[in-house]
Amino acid sequence: MNKPFSFKQFTIHQDKCAMKVGTDGVLLGAWTSIKNNPNSILDIGTGTGLIALQLAQQSDALTIDAIEIDDNAFEQAIENFENSNWGDRLFCYHASLQEFTQEIDEQYDLIVSNPPFYTPTLSSTSLPKGEKAISKARKKARFYDSLPFESLIYSVSKLLSKNGIFSVIIPFKEEEKFITVAKKYLLFPNRICRVKGNLHSEIKRSLLEFSFRKNEIKIENLIIEIERHHYTKEYIALVKGFYLKMDT
Repeated sequence: MNKPFSFKQFTIHQDKCAMKVGTDGVLLGAWTSIKNNPNSILDIGTGTGLIALQLAQQSDALTIDAIEIDDNAFEQAIENFENSNWGDRLFCYHASLQEFTQEIDEQYDLIVSNPPFYTPTLSSTSLPKGEKAISKARKKARFYDSLPFESLIYSVSKLLSKNGIFSVIIPFKEEEKFITVAKKYLLFPNRICRVKGNLHSEIKRSLLEFSFRKNEIKIENLIIEIERHHYTKEYIALVKGFYLKMDT
């Protein structure tokens, strides 16, 4: 898991980072719309820098900022940014979101986040398979108490430009709650994509797009696999610009 992960146009080194490259991050980076031609982008909790790099690949944004509170992940993100073709547009801040929100005056046309979402009250038996033993850094990266949804949404409401877009990926079971909190801060859902691992599995994730405008919500569903390692046409179409050997 510590090996570098090679994408079509960049490589992610992840040996220092608690959270490795995963489907959630790639999905968010691929699904996030850049139709509003953002000039400035912010990735909250960047980890390895994956999503920021995906957006650098897809957009012409002059400013792509990222925030990371963990020391090792911060160093890793900088390394991955500097080794990419877009190092002159990518910058990582070593700060908490709260500190960043207080200190930064500028606003962003696009904000993305793959936030932590396991609550700290979960017992080890409630964790996903393979996560019985979990490091302190990984806990910070995964557990909700290090960045509660309301804190995230509040900061986004301050940092997002008037016509900006906010994209996030969360567990499907948190979708209704997240949307309710967002509305308190005048952020309204415009697009929702509900993700299932396969046709017979439960909905696992929700990809959500918000803005300050009330629009008719476009709701879609995405199934990742037909069977193990046999991907749906829709999933391939979404991520083929990034993954190696994902064109068919």
